[in-house]
Amino acid sequence: MTDVSFYEYSKLNTEEKAALLRRSETDISSFIEKVAPILEAVRTEGDKALARFGRELDKADVTEANLKVTEAEFDAAFKLVDDSVVESIKFGIDNIRHFHEEQKPEAMWLKEIRPGAFAGDRFTPIQSVALYVPRGKGSFPSVTMMTSVPAVVAGVPNLAIVTPPAPDGTVDAATLVAARLAGVETVYKVGGAQAVAAVAYGTETVKPALKIVGPGSPWVVAAKRSLSGVIDTGLPAGPSEVMILADDTVHGGLAALDLLIEAEHGPDSSAYLVTHSRRVAEEAIAALPEHWSKMTEQRVGFSKAVLTGKTGGVVLTSSIEESYEFVNAYAPEHLELLSTEPFIHLGHITEASEILMGTHTPVSIANFSLGPNAVLPTSRWARTFGPLSVTDFVKRSSIGYVTAPAYPEFAKHSHNLALYEGFSSHALAVSPVRDAYLKKGA
Repeated sequence: MTDVSFYEYSKLNTEEKAALLRRSETDISSFIEKVAPILEAVRTEGDKALARFGRELDKADVTEANLKVTEAEFDAAFKLVDDSVVESIKFGIDNIRHFHEEQKPEAMWLKEIRPGAFAGDRFTPIQSVALYVPRGKGSFPSVTMMTSVPAVVAGVPNLAIVTPPAPDGTVDAATLVAARLAGVETVYKVGGAQAVAAVAYGTETVKPALKIVGPGSPWVVAAKRSLSGVIDTGLPAGPSEVMILADDTVHGGLAALDLLIEAEHGPDSSAYLVTHSRRVAEEAIAALPEHWSKMTEQRVGFSKAVLTGKTGGVVLTSSIEESYEFVNAYAPEHLELLSTEPFIHLGHITEASEILMGTHTPVSIANFSLGPNAVLPTSRWARTFGPLSVTDFVKRSSIGYVTAPAYPEFAKHSHNLALYEGFSSHALAVSPVRDAYLKKGA
């Protein structure tokens, strides 16, 4: 039996508790240095650099001539993907679209703040957005669904997917199926830091975008941070993380089953089971070998690395209140409230990007087909960011309209404050000078 990392929370000192909160991407300074020459090469060399990095870093058969997916490649993808998978993609897209249509803000609202004075908001789509779909440790049509659908619902006119190519120079077929079914027809065979640079600067083939969204490796995260002054990099979405909060109403084997969902993404993932029940903790640890025996070798390797390392394992608390404390301190990307009475716990959780309730709502369902977005902030950014949404693809403009009858009162108070703050032009604009022009019909 592989030794799973096990912690008794109440016995940890302050430094040991803080160590549990660290993610694999917390310190990416070394990656910042490594991506710098990649970003500069793409900026100065364009397609030539993209093709070179595709061959060198992705070990893929790509050239300057085939960086963009063709219509024929889209058509062929539908023949390569099993009908059952296509059906599941359609099912997921339908639910994701319904959810995000409900989430879409009304185009404009105005409220009469005082008689004759109106203020409100107007929402318009961002004109161009790039959607990053990772591939290094698997194929992710689900990420395509989660990023494309809200962008299409929001009405973004120029959408493009960037995703790493396979060794043969192709894009994952199911990703192309999901893209077309969601309404995106532009896909570039570019991944990693070079993809972020490509959509930030633009190349001969890749059109520049105003924003990029989607999860990625530390290389992608580092590139986003480095280029945040060039392109809007959206919410911070790095390596996967999950926390299973289990009370004493469930079997530990079920908790172990769900603990593995995000742990299998890669050795840079984070995954913790937190429970105040020693029985649940022991059952979970005991069940892991049986679960691993039913998984593929690669995924077993990834999840074992996480659960025996410093970013995963089992945390035994002294009380349910202490469990809440740890969850809120951790601010997880995915949180399962594994309980037969999950709503009892919900009110105690303030820091989590996604909260999945009960024994029938594993992360698997949320990742693929429930509807809410599964592109989520990681590394404790759930404290200030929410899940990817329609509002990430629109921009908000404030609207103001003051009528002639309402103007004098607003002018008086604005004039007083302008003088107090020392802004003479502010004051002049709402002084009798303006009144004179208005009388002339200006």
